[in-house]
Amino acid sequence: MVTLYGIKNCSTVKKAITWLDEHGVEFQFHDFRKDGLPPELLAEWVAELGWEKLINRAGMTFRRLDASQKENLNEEKAVSLMLAAPTLIRRPVLVTSSVTLGFKPDLYEALFKNT
Repeated sequence: MVTLYGIKNCSTVKKAITWLDEHGVEFQFHDFRKDGLPPELLAEWVAELGWEKLINRAGMTFRRLDASQKENLNEEKAVSLMLAAPTLIRRPVLVTSSVTLGFKPDLYEALFKNT
């Protein structure tokens, strides 16, 4: 099963959803805001991708954090912040047999070339 994680109003998530729909890929959408994020799932992503890739330092949520929250950021602190505010996670997160972060048409094309 293919699951796409993100938030509905994110433009990059919308592009990913459109691409998947247009290419006939069946998927389930999981909205961080509405559906939450289980800590075990985030732990799996951190193990596979690393917390540094997962946290979106360019997003508004990160920019709005207090300086003390951004200082000395490490895995434990980053995971805690991402669980408290899942919009800190770079989007979308596509879970197939592996975890893919972000959306680029050529990346998705390569992932689904045999489907």
